[in-house]
Amino acid sequence: MVPEKTINDFVSRLRAAAGANLESVILFGSAVAGDFHPEFSNLNLFCVVRDGSFAALQALAPAVKWWESQKQPPPLFMTREELRRSTDVFIIELLDIKQHHRVLFGEDVLKEVAIPTNLHRVQVEYELVEKLALLRQHLLLASGNDSRMWELLLRSVSSFATLFRHALIVLAGEAPVAKREAIQALAQQIGFDASAFLQVLDVREGKANLKSFKVADVFSRYLTALQQVTTAVDKMLDSGSVA
Repeated sequence: MVPEKTINDFVSRLRAAAGANLESVILFGSAVAGDFHPEFSNLNLFCVVRDGSFAALQALAPAVKWWESQKQPPPLFMTREELRRSTDVFIIELLDIKQHHRVLFGEDVLKEVAIPTNLHRVQVEYELVEKLALLRQHLLLASGNDSRMWELLLRSVSSFATLFRHALIVLAGEAPVAKREAIQALAQQIGFDASAFLQVLDVREGKANLKSFKVADVFSRYLTALQQVTTAVDKMLDSGSVA
């Protein structure tokens, strides 16, 4: 269950600290999309302030440190003008936030935001390549330690599911919102074995015990699928064979 009391407590603390500087607080991500998991999911907040200067941020620090003590990531802070100018940089993030968000305080600043989808495919390809490289780095550090390898799988699957959904949007024009359905739809679209991702989701969601699987086998199929998706997206974008 989404910890609503914790969210409300933070918003109250932030409002008291920021005063008139705070324009909007928005909840986004799995807590709104409907697939929040207490152990693995974060409470993601986007805050719009009038003044993002050093002095203004210092006033917010106690509230944010309290939020961090609740084991939550620091909120994103932007001014309204920065939000307007960043739509060509944070395309994946802003598309997701705009699709699923809940206004906790202030106005819905995302209503007026226009996101240039022509740059969407470039960011999708970049993110896939970057996160695949990072996964390999972390795998080398976790190699030989089953618990660390499982932690890496369980922590990374949500991000890759998001990228798979956006890859499907690029290639087919639309995609399911739910992680599992998006992964399966992309697997059908370009042809790869999605079993490792589905098994990791099963473990993550408490539908299967990780002892039922050999982590090396799961990780091998997981990595192979990622390589296939990244290569397929790159080839399709280079050839122009997209929706």
